[in-house]
Amino acid sequence: MKIYTKRGDKGYTSLFGGTSIEKNSVRLHAYGTVDELNSVFGMVLSHSLSDKGREMLAEIQKQLFVLGADLATLPSKKEKIERIGQKEIEKLENWIDELEEDLPGLTSFIMPGGSTGGASLHFARTVCRRAERFTVELNMKDPVSDLTVIYLNRLSDFLFVLARFENKIAGIEETKWMPRK
Repeated sequence: MKIYTKRGDKGYTSLFGGTSIEKNSVRLHAYGTVDELNSVFGMVLSHSLSDKGREMLAEIQKQLFVLGADLATLPSKKEKIERIGQKEIEKLENWIDELEEDLPGLTSFIMPGGSTGGASLHFARTVCRRAERFTVELNMKDPVSDLTVIYLNRLSDFLFVLARFENKIAGIEETKWMPRK
């Protein structure tokens, strides 16, 4: 099978089920940003990380493929695809709780940065928030599962906490944001 189909040359692509959509549609922005996030995870995984962080991210990468397929399938289509569910959301919440046990409480905003792993996780968090915004916008036009939006929201929280955890493991102190006086 050839990698190029030439269908996209005129600004269109196909969803699962064969429906053709414009490449600038909010649906494509939503699942394209999830794909971008998965690529950012690949970059994050190329840095030094704890074994715990590496295992968690590898599992989430698989979930992001499921999420992207969900967003790339019109709700009116009856394709039998795997979807993100409550189980995946609860797993993120449990991981957040587990990681936070080893972290000091926050008393101020912190600046994104730290170790290469931690800084890359902060970047991944911002890409995740963009995917969430596009998914919320899509949901207003063409409903998607509520669990999709909840998952992305929880995932960005998880990435924030994992960035803090990885910086702590690397021995790098967080930089607090101090407002101008």
